[in-house]
Amino acid sequence: MTMSDPLGDMLTRIRNGQRAKLKKVSTPSSRLRVNVLNVLKSTGYIRDYSEQANDEGHKEISIELKYDSGEPVIKELHRVSKPGRRVYSGSTEIPRYYNGLGVVIVSTPNGVMSDQQAREENVGGEVLCQVF
Repeated sequence: MTMSDPLGDMLTRIRNGQRAKLKKVSTPSSRLRVNVLNVLKSTGYIRDYSEQANDEGHKEISIELKYDSGEPVIKELHRVSKPGRRVYSGSTEIPRYYNGLGVVIVSTPNGVMSDQQAREENVGGEVLCQVF
């Protein structure tokens, strides 16, 4: 079965896993998902992730969720650019989420990065999601 929005599916699995207080969630692997997880890990929103092959030989990502005093570290997780409506931003117009306390993940020609890193490198791109 094909999926129309694989990144949205991964974000929903993370959101649902944290609401259910799960330690780990799994999702099919892709290069974009791994790049977004790298940003989430470097900004401290998830503990870690690992890739392994499942029983059918397909790669899967196991994501370790992060909690602080029993509460999920990720309070909000929103998909901005969707398959039906792509959202692009120049380097000076990248939105600040919660006045800079949250992170906006941007897909740029230099790779997937956080909004702060994109501003430092002076590159814009597709606004993938917002995390707080």
